[in-house]
Amino acid sequence: MSDCTNFTVPAALEAEADEAISHYEESKRAAVLPLLHLIQHEFGFISEPAVHWVANKLELEPIKVLEVVTFYPGLRQHAPGEFHIRVCRTLSCAMAGSGELMEKFCDLAKIDRSKSDSHHHPIAVSPCGKFSVEFAECLASCGTGPVCLVNDDFHEAITEDKAEALLKQYSSKTAAE
Repeated sequence: MSDCTNFTVPAALEAEADEAISHYEESKRAAVLPLLHLIQHEFGFISEPAVHWVANKLELEPIKVLEVVTFYPGLRQHAPGEFHIRVCRTLSCAMAGSGELMEKFCDLAKIDRSKSDSHHHPIAVSPCGKFSVEFAECLASCGTGPVCLVNDDFHEAITEDKAEALLKQYSSKTAAE
Protein backbone atom coordinates (compact mmCIF):
# COMPACT_ATOMS: atom_id res chain seq x y z
CA MET A 1 0.00 0.00 0.00
CA SER A 2 1.09 3.55 -0.64
CA ASP A 3 1.07 6.33 1.89
CA CYS A 4 -0.99 9.52 2.02
CA THR A 5 1.70 11.96 0.86
CA ASN A 6 -0.09 12.71 -2.43
CA PHE A 7 -3.57 12.83 -0.89
CA THR A 8 -4.83 16.36 -0.35
CA VAL A 9 -7.86 16.97 1.81
CA PRO A 10 -9.69 20.32 1.51
CA ALA A 11 -9.62 22.46 4.65
CA ALA A 12 -13.40 22.19 5.07
CA LEU A 13 -13.20 18.39 5.04
CA GLU A 14 -10.29 18.46 7.50
CA ALA A 15 -12.46 20.56 9.84
CA GLU A 16 -15.40 18.16 9.45
CA ALA A 17 -13.11 15.23 10.22
CA ASP A 18 -11.75 16.94 13.34
CA GLU A 19 -15.30 17.70 14.49
CA ALA A 20 -16.35 14.07 13.93
CA ILE A 21 -13.33 12.78 15.84
CA SER A 22 -14.20 15.05 18.78
CA HIS A 23 -17.26 12.86 19.41
CA TYR A 24 -15.03 9.80 19.88
CA GLU A 25 -12.26 11.01 22.20
CA GLU A 26 -12.57 7.85 24.34
CA SER A 27 -11.92 5.62 21.33
CA LYS A 28 -10.73 7.29 18.16
CA ARG A 29 -11.10 3.98 16.30
CA ALA A 30 -14.87 4.46 16.51
CA ALA A 31 -14.47 7.48 14.20
CA VAL A 32 -13.25 5.33 11.28
CA LEU A 33 -16.67 4.89 9.70
CA PRO A 34 -17.73 8.57 10.00
CA LEU A 35 -14.41 9.65 8.44
CA LEU A 36 -14.75 7.14 5.62
CA HIS A 37 -18.23 8.46 4.87
CA LEU A 38 -16.85 12.01 4.71
CA ILE A 39 -14.07 10.90 2.34
CA GLN A 40 -16.46 9.00 0.07
CA HIS A 41 -18.88 11.92 -0.03
CA GLU A 42 -16.07 14.29 -1.02
CA PHE A 43 -14.16 12.11 -3.49
CA GLY A 44 -16.76 9.54 -4.61
CA PHE A 45 -14.74 6.57 -3.36
CA ILE A 46 -12.08 5.61 -0.83
CA SER A 47 -8.63 5.34 -2.37
CA GLU A 48 -5.54 3.73 -0.87
CA PRO A 49 -4.09 7.13 0.06
CA ALA A 50 -7.42 8.00 1.72
CA VAL A 51 -7.15 4.84 3.85
CA HIS A 52 -3.70 5.99 4.96
CA TRP A 53 -4.94 9.52 5.65
CA VAL A 54 -7.73 8.21 7.90
CA ALA A 55 -5.29 5.84 9.63
CA ASN A 56 -2.80 8.65 10.28
CA LYS A 57 -5.56 10.95 11.48
CA LEU A 58 -6.76 8.35 13.98
CA GLU A 59 -3.31 6.99 14.89
CA LEU A 60 -4.20 3.51 13.61
CA GLU A 61 -2.53 0.98 11.38
CA PRO A 62 -3.90 1.29 7.82
CA ILE A 63 -5.10 -2.33 7.91
CA LYS A 64 -7.57 -1.37 10.67
CA VAL A 65 -9.15 1.18 8.33
CA LEU A 66 -9.01 -1.12 5.31
CA GLU A 67 -10.87 -3.78 7.31
CA VAL A 68 -13.80 -1.38 7.62
CA VAL A 69 -13.65 -0.33 3.96
CA THR A 70 -13.73 -3.92 2.74
CA PHE A 71 -16.42 -5.01 5.20
CA TYR A 72 -19.15 -2.53 4.24
CA PRO A 73 -20.47 -2.89 0.67
CA GLY A 74 -21.67 0.74 0.73
CA LEU A 75 -18.06 1.94 0.83
CA ARG A 76 -16.51 2.08 -2.63
CA GLN A 77 -12.84 1.42 -3.37
CA HIS A 78 -13.13 2.32 -7.04
CA ALA A 79 -14.33 5.51 -8.68
CA PRO A 80 -17.92 5.40 -9.89
CA GLY A 81 -19.22 7.23 -12.93
CA GLU A 82 -20.45 10.79 -12.69
CA PHE A 83 -23.93 9.35 -12.05
CA HIS A 84 -23.85 6.18 -9.96
CA ILE A 85 -26.93 3.96 -10.26
CA ARG A 86 -27.62 1.50 -7.45
CA VAL A 87 -30.39 -0.97 -8.28
CA CYS A 88 -32.07 -2.78 -5.39
CA ARG A 89 -31.79 -6.55 -5.74
CA THR A 90 -33.57 -7.85 -2.67
CA LEU A 91 -36.61 -10.11 -3.00
CA SER A 92 -39.40 -7.60 -3.64
CA CYS A 93 -37.42 -5.66 -6.23
CA ALA A 94 -36.06 -8.85 -7.80
CA MET A 95 -39.61 -10.14 -8.24
CA ALA A 96 -40.59 -6.77 -9.73
CA GLY A 97 -37.79 -6.97 -12.33
CA SER A 98 -34.63 -5.43 -10.87
CA GLY A 99 -32.42 -7.91 -12.74
CA GLU A 100 -33.96 -6.92 -16.05
CA LEU A 101 -33.74 -3.25 -15.03
CA MET A 102 -30.01 -3.64 -14.40
CA GLU A 103 -29.58 -5.25 -17.82
CA LYS A 104 -31.50 -2.38 -19.42
CA PHE A 105 -29.35 0.27 -17.71
CA CYS A 106 -26.22 -1.58 -18.84
CA ASP A 107 -27.50 -1.91 -22.40
CA LEU A 108 -28.47 1.76 -22.64
CA ALA A 109 -25.23 3.07 -21.08
CA LYS A 110 -23.03 0.47 -22.85
CA ILE A 111 -21.77 -0.88 -19.52
CA ASP A 112 -20.02 -4.24 -19.40
CA ARG A 113 -20.59 -5.87 -16.00
CA SER A 114 -18.63 -9.03 -16.85
CA LYS A 115 -15.65 -7.97 -14.71
CA SER A 116 -17.67 -6.82 -11.71
CA ASP A 117 -18.57 -9.05 -8.80
CA SER A 118 -20.84 -8.65 -5.82
CA HIS A 119 -18.31 -7.48 -3.24
CA HIS A 120 -14.74 -6.60 -4.21
CA HIS A 121 -15.49 -4.93 -7.56
CA PRO A 122 -19.25 -4.33 -7.63
CA ILE A 123 -19.14 -1.20 -9.79
CA ALA A 124 -19.11 -1.20 -13.57
CA VAL A 125 -18.58 2.11 -15.38
CA SER A 126 -19.69 3.18 -18.85
CA PRO A 127 -16.92 3.82 -21.42
CA CYS A 128 -17.66 7.56 -21.32
CA GLY A 129 -17.52 7.65 -17.49
CA LYS A 130 -20.92 9.30 -17.23
CA PHE A 131 -22.71 6.32 -15.64
CA SER A 132 -21.87 3.43 -13.34
CA VAL A 133 -24.03 0.67 -11.93
CA GLU A 134 -24.05 -1.73 -9.03
CA PHE A 135 -26.63 -3.80 -7.24
CA ALA A 136 -27.60 -2.64 -3.76
CA GLU A 137 -29.25 -4.41 -0.91
CA CYS A 138 -32.65 -3.23 0.27
CA LEU A 139 -33.36 0.42 -0.48
CA ALA A 140 -36.45 0.29 1.79
CA SER A 141 -39.28 0.69 -0.68
CA CYS A 142 -40.44 -2.88 -1.15
CA GLY A 143 -43.94 -1.92 -2.30
CA THR A 144 -42.75 0.26 -5.18
CA GLY A 145 -40.06 -1.88 -6.79
CA PRO A 146 -37.96 -2.02 -8.64
CA VAL A 147 -36.24 0.97 -7.11
CA CYS A 148 -32.88 2.60 -7.64
CA LEU A 149 -30.72 5.45 -6.46
CA VAL A 150 -28.96 7.72 -8.93
CA ASN A 151 -26.29 9.30 -6.76
CA ASP A 152 -28.53 10.32 -3.84
CA ASP A 153 -31.79 10.67 -5.84
CA PHE A 154 -34.33 7.95 -5.10
CA HIS A 155 -36.52 6.56 -7.92
CA GLU A 156 -39.41 4.12 -7.51
CA ALA A 157 -41.23 1.75 -9.85
CA ILE A 158 -38.60 2.05 -12.57
CA THR A 159 -39.63 -0.14 -15.47
CA GLU A 160 -37.38 -0.91 -18.40
CA ASP A 161 -39.25 1.81 -20.33
CA LYS A 162 -38.69 4.36 -17.57
CA ALA A 163 -34.98 3.46 -17.45
CA GLU A 164 -34.32 5.12 -20.78
CA ALA A 165 -36.09 8.33 -19.71
CA LEU A 166 -34.14 8.31 -16.45
CA LEU A 167 -30.79 8.03 -18.23
CA LYS A 168 -31.77 10.82 -20.64
CA GLN A 169 -32.70 13.01 -17.67
CA TYR A 170 -29.25 12.57 -16.14
CA SER A 171 -27.39 12.70 -19.46
CA SER A 172 -28.29 16.36 -19.74
CA LYS A 173 -27.01 17.16 -16.24
CA THR A 174 -23.69 17.33 -14.48
CA ALA A 175 -23.23 15.81 -11.03
CA ALA A 176 -22.76 19.30 -9.55
CA GLU A 177 -26.31 20.33 -10.47
